[in-house]
This record gives sequence, structure tokens and C-alpha cells, in this order.
Amino acid sequence: MNSITPVLALDGPSGSGKGTIGQILALKFGWYYLDSGAIYRGLAWLAQNQDVKADDVEGLVALADTMKLICHVQEGDVAQIEINGQIITDELRSDEAGQLASEIAPIPEVRAALLKMQRRCRKAPGLVADGRDMGTTVFPDAQFKVYLTASAEIRAKRRFDQLKSKGFDVNLARLLESIQARDVRDSSRAESPLKPAGDAIVLDTSELSIDEVVARILDLVN
Repeated sequence: MNSITPVLALDGPSGSGKGTIGQILALKFGWYYLDSGAIYRGLAWLAQNQDVKADDVEGLVALADTMKLICHVQEGDVAQIEINGQIITDELRSDEAGQLASEIAPIPEVRAALLKMQRRCRKAPGLVADGRDMGTTVFPDAQFKVYLTASAEIRAKRRFDQLKSKGFDVNLARLLESIQARDVRDSSRAESPLKPAGDAIVLDTSELSIDEVVARILDLVN
């Protein structure tokens, strides 16, 4: 890893605001941005397009080794994901990509290859990386580590409002159940469980606005 290039590792559970906050900070700093949540879906999309099956570990690793991912930040919207020169943001949301991503994610060889891919995203002048293990596993030497959290109820309501604004028909109670179940899975998994790094600043965003969270992290970095 290039320990000279600064990294802000932004971790936390689903709905804690990592994506929104990460993009705002990347724009403010003029740094690169990494949405680690897109990585496994991106590899799944590549595998689908090149007819590589979920049990073809060698083929999946070869794809991961050559995958070039760029997250294009957009003010007020989700990042546009580019893989090997093609924007595939919408394709990553398909059920097929999600299902295949869940099948390949536990494969140790695939995880190791994608770990190397994520670390290749560390380029000057700096990187804002959001995910669940950025500060613990991917960039343990990151100069700045922040763990964002909020109550499951608050996170479910945020996701509900976000999806409703985009025209999706969603149910708040089911979203809350889904987030609670994911919290259990993420925090109890054997590989890179969801938890704050020992040297991370933990911010509970339940009662904070986006601007307040950004201001606190800017104070940390500055």
C-alpha cells in the first residue's frame, strides 16, 4: 500500500449515510472516491457478461485482477460506477447481479483479489473509501478513520425516504427488518466483520444533519 497517499476510511452499517457523506467529502477534498459496495456487484456483472460461472474460481480471480473501477461522484445523487470504461450504475442494481454477487462474495480467493483491486484505488491526491471494513481490513494504515452509525429505526426511515423519492413502492417495517437482519449478518461474519477500527472516530448520526456530520469530519481531517 502507498502509505503516503492519504485515505479517509468511512465505515458503518447500511443506511448510516456513508455514501452521501463520502461523496460530499470527496468533492470538497478533490479526492478520488471508492464505493466498496459496488465492487462485488461489479465483478458479478463482469462474470455475467463474460459467461464466467460462480464456481469458476480461477476465472473470477482473473476478472478481478484486471477489473478497473472508477466511482464518479455526483453532487446530490449516487455515484456513477464505471467498470473497464463502461458506466454500469443501473446494471449493478439488477436482481441477477445481486444474486451472483452474494454467491461469489464468500470465496476467499475472490475476496483476496478484490482486496488488491480496492487498494489499487489509492491514488494521489487522496481517497475517500466507504464500506464496512475500509479501516480494519482494506486500509488499516488510513490516516483518517470514521465509523458512522445510527439507530436501525433512523436508518430504515432514511432508506425509506430515499427509495420513495425515487418512485419505489417500499414498506418501512420490511425495510427495518431487512436492515436489522443485515446488521446481524455483517457484524457476525467470520471474514472482515462490521466493527469500528480501534483507532476510528465513532459518530452517531441519529440526531445529526448531513451538514453537521460533514463539518465534524472536516474538523478531524483539518
